[in-house]
Amino acid sequence: MRVIITAGGTGGHIYPALAILKKIEEKEPDSEFLYIGTHNRMEKDIIPKEGYRYEALEIYGFSKSMIKRDIKNIGLIYKAYKKCLNLIKEFKPDIVIGVGGYVTFPVIMAANKLGIKTFIHEQNSIPGKSNRILAKKVSMIGVSFEDSKKYFDKSKTYLTGNPCAENAIDLKAVSKTKYGLDPKKKAVLIVQGSLGSKVINDKMLPFLQNIENETYEVLYVTGKDYYEDYSKNKFSSNVKVVPYVDNLSALMKDMDLIVTRAGASITSEIMALAIPSIFIPSPYVANNHQYYNALSIKEGKAGEMIEEKDLTADLLKEKINNILNNEQIYKEMQYNLNEMSITNSSTMIYNLIKNLLR
Repeated sequence: MRVIITAGGTGGHIYPALAILKKIEEKEPDSEFLYIGTHNRMEKDIIPKEGYRYEALEIYGFSKSMIKRDIKNIGLIYKAYKKCLNLIKEFKPDIVIGVGGYVTFPVIMAANKLGIKTFIHEQNSIPGKSNRILAKKVSMIGVSFEDSKKYFDKSKTYLTGNPCAENAIDLKAVSKTKYGLDPKKKAVLIVQGSLGSKVINDKMLPFLQNIENETYEVLYVTGKDYYEDYSKNKFSSNVKVVPYVDNLSALMKDMDLIVTRAGASITSEIMALAIPSIFIPSPYVANNHQYYNALSIKEGKAGEMIEEKDLTADLLKEKINNILNNEQIYKEMQYNLNEMSITNSSTMIYNLIKNLLR
C-alpha cells in the first residue's frame, strides 16, 4: 500500500497517526509512506527520527489576535495546497489519511481534487475546525467517541476509538517501584503533560502537603518547567515528585488511580487500560474539547471530573478517597471503562481502509 499521512501540532494528533502508520506497516511490510506535516511543530523532529520520509508545509493556524499573519496565511495555505498537488502526483498514493491539525487541510483538499481516496480520524469528542470542514470532502471518517458521530455524515462515519489505545495495551508495564513507590500500597499518578501547568501545580500544593495520613502514595509529575522550584517544597514520605516520566503509558499500567488532563491520547489509554481516573480538563484548548472528552467518561460512570476553576485540595482528596476506598465504585468504573473502550482501533482503521480501497 502507498500511503500519505498527515497530522500535526501536538502529540494528540501525531501519535495516533504513527500508530495507524505502524499498523499498516505491520500488516503490509512492503508499504511506502510519506508524512506531510508543518515546518515548525513537533512532528518535524519526531517523524524523521522514526525513519519515514517527511515533507514540511509552511502553514499556521488562524488566530483572532494576529490579523497580519492570518492574511499572510491565506496565501501560505494556497501555496501549501499547490505543493501537495505536486507531492501527490509524484508519490501516487492509494490513500491519503488525515489525523488532525490545520496542516491536514491542504493535503486532504489536494487529494480530493486529484480523486484520491481519503480517510480522516477525529480524536476528541468535539471535532476540530479542519475535520469539520474536510468531513464533506473525504471518503470515510473514524471517530474516538460515540458522541462525535453527530457532527459528521453517519453513512461514512465509524466508531474506531483512538489508535493510541491499542499501543498502550501492547506495552510492557513499568513498575512503580522505579519511582520509589511501595509495591504493597495503592498508588495515585498525577500528571498534566510534559510541560506541566503552573495553575494546577499551585492548586495541588496544599493537597500534596496534607496527605501524610493517607494510606495511598502519590507520584506527582510537575512538568519540566516547574520541577526545580516545586521540588524545594517539603512533602511527606508518601509523596514522590518528579519532573517528567518516560514511557508514561507503560507506568500507568502499575497505577491504581490517575489524575490528569483530558487530552485525546491519555483518555483513550485510560479507557483501554481500565484505570479509574479523575480528569481536570484544560480550559485553554480549542472548543473546550478536553471538557467534553472528560464529560463523556463521567457520564458513562467510568471516571470523575473536576473543572480547573473548582479544584481544591479538599475536593480532590474527597474524590480520591471515594474511589480508592470504595471497592464497588472502583470496580464499576473499571467495568464501564472496558465497555467504552475500543482496544483494536488501529486494526479497525486498517480494515476500514482496505475495504475503502476495494
